Amino acid sequence: MPILVGGEALFDLVHESPHELRAHAGGGPYNTARTLGRLERDVHYLGCLSDDGFGAQLRSSLAEDGVKLDTVLDTSLPTTLALAELDAGGSATYRFYTEGTAAPSLEPEAALAMLPPDVEMLHVGTLGLVMEPTAIALQAVVEAVSGSALVMVDPNCRPTFIPDQGTYRRSLSATLQYVHVVKASVDDLRYLEPDLAPAEAARALLEEGPRVALVTAGGDGALVITPDLELRVPAPAARVVDTIGAGDAFGGGFLAWWSLRGLGRDDLADTDAVREATRFACVVAARTCERPGAQPPRLAEVASQA
Repeated sequence: MPILVGGEALFDLVHESPHELRAHAGGGPYNTARTLGRLERDVHYLGCLSDDGFGAQLRSSLAEDGVKLDTVLDTSLPTTLALAELDAGGSATYRFYTEGTAAPSLEPEAALAMLPPDVEMLHVGTLGLVMEPTAIALQAVVEAVSGSALVMVDPNCRPTFIPDQGTYRRSLSATLQYVHVVKASVDDLRYLEPDLAPAEAARALLEEGPRVALVTAGGDGALVITPDLELRVPAPAARVVDTIGAGDAFGGGFLAWWSLRGLGRDDLADTDAVREATRFACVVAARTCERPGAQPPRLAEVASQA
């Protein structure tokens, strides 16, 4: 049964020095889809890809990683771009160039028409939850499959891109009522619930629908939060080059572990399984941090820890 990942694909232009920009294929959902492909899952990418040179590279990288392209909508609009600047610890901040580009242009009717049958899992997030009409399209897809599929959302908040925090928060709430797993970083929670500690903020999200919240905290690992439980999962040691795509790889790693064992949304009540899936997600994220850009590991590299 297929895993569907919906949202933006773009190119990151990483500002490494005053005279150098390094280009990487990126976008949170795009990175998650590639992670699942490299972990040998049946994954399909849902989004718009340009017919320009960048779009050709995005398609090629997806195909090389085993991601199915049957849910891709072709467009002549140019590829969406992001400018990423790294701090001393390798963490990136982004500015996005989206107007009149490919990523925002997915229409609801087209998205629903391309849905594969019997979707096992759906992952959505990042700019796809903000850009119109793509955000409306993804909401329609979430509502269409949530009755049978496991739905995971990664807000991956980009404050510099969100025009109004209140409107965004209400829109996210509309999505969360159909979601089973929400993955959020400590920074995401600080933006979404600025007056609450991370665990309390995660529980506030659970009140809106999800059964499990996964809170990522970089080198400090992750928290598993349910209405009745809080578990800390440590991160493995890593030689960090940068953190681009680490959170996306985490989400892909969690779903891959779940899928490899044939588990579904009803199994989220199994705390031990959620803990082990989160542990594996931390491994996948750590290996991604050891390489420049969003380059998640292949299954053979992490199979012994799966």
